[in-house]
Amino acid sequence: MSPVPAPKPNAFPDPAMGEPFLLTPGPLTTALSVKEAMLRDWGSWDGDFRAMTKSMCDQLVALAGDTSGEFVCVPMQGSGSYCVEAMLGTFVPRDGKVLVLANGAYGLRAAETMRYLGRAYTLIDKGDYMPPRGDEVGAALDADPEITHVIAIHCETSSGILNPVAEIAEAVAARGRKLLIDSMSAFGAIDLDVNRIRYEAMVSSANKCIEGVPGFGFVIARRSELEGCRGNAHSLSLDVFAQWANLEKTGQWRYTPPTHVVAAFLEALRIHTEEGGVAGRGARYAHNRDVMVAGMRALGFETLLKDRWLSPIIVTFFCPADPNFVFQRFYELMKDKGFIIYPGKLTVVESFRVGCIGRMDEAVMTRVVAAAAEALAELGVASAAPPAAALAERAKLAA
Repeated sequence: MSPVPAPKPNAFPDPAMGEPFLLTPGPLTTALSVKEAMLRDWGSWDGDFRAMTKSMCDQLVALAGDTSGEFVCVPMQGSGSYCVEAMLGTFVPRDGKVLVLANGAYGLRAAETMRYLGRAYTLIDKGDYMPPRGDEVGAALDADPEITHVIAIHCETSSGILNPVAEIAEAVAARGRKLLIDSMSAFGAIDLDVNRIRYEAMVSSANKCIEGVPGFGFVIARRSELEGCRGNAHSLSLDVFAQWANLEKTGQWRYTPPTHVVAAFLEALRIHTEEGGVAGRGARYAHNRDVMVAGMRALGFETLLKDRWLSPIIVTFFCPADPNFVFQRFYELMKDKGFIIYPGKLTVVESFRVGCIGRMDEAVMTRVVAAAAEALAELGVASAAPPAAALAERAKLAA
């Protein structure tokens, strides 16, 4: 028998290689060359690694659209939630007050973070179905002059809603307040150009739309805003200002950096550029979504959201009403067929999620739909239609 040929470094993974596709909002399926980039050890203090960090930060600022030197990038060790907490704890002064915009688990987590920080906040909670809009943000700011900052989730992956950050930014800027954006699951595939959208800082992660591996996140912020943040932080290790000051002075991270992850991320950035940057990456993800959603709807599944609010990052589906459908068994069958999907995270109805991001293309998404059809048949599910109550709830809340 002829050996299986090794895939090209940037080819889409082959299911025959035995590695399942991660249909999640990150960690996600990565290119072989990204994995291979982690095969070398690096000294965190060495000049070569310092140059890697600088190159990475320069490329990320460029992805945000800044050409004036007004913005800086500060990498931070840890998961996305660590980095969101670092941003909130550094950029919001201890006597500040935050308007948290929530329409799912990650907005609510931002509110919980503020509670842990012991800093004042107020909340607009839109539930699972609808985005916060600019007019209601403006009304909330007009009603409460003590609010200094607004935190918005760019893509709320618990539901899959792509929130309208441009109109939110316009409302915030018009009232002289400051916008912080959690773009954890959108930056790199959804435009967040600083020349069009006014924000003071945003945060994202290595293992999302740029298709690196977990280990660090990064804050992209206005230099002038960051310079005024000395002493704000509640935490030694989560102080974005101190991390930036040390990078500016020495070129080094303050504490041990995830060296292998940075090396992998630089390779991921190279592939991202090769694909056409934000526009190219976003176009592939959107096509992945369209192919997968059309196929799943043909099987009878219903999306939580109407098409207008479907992000190209992840899509939430209602679980079927058929009593033979058991999510855990469906999950196991999908995994056996080479696809790891994501449990639902809604507060009202049973659901599951299918990610569109990572090293996947139309052919992979077609196989996802075929695997779902096979899994339904094996479960004895006659119809993938959701409970009538779920559709009624969606209609009521989306009205």
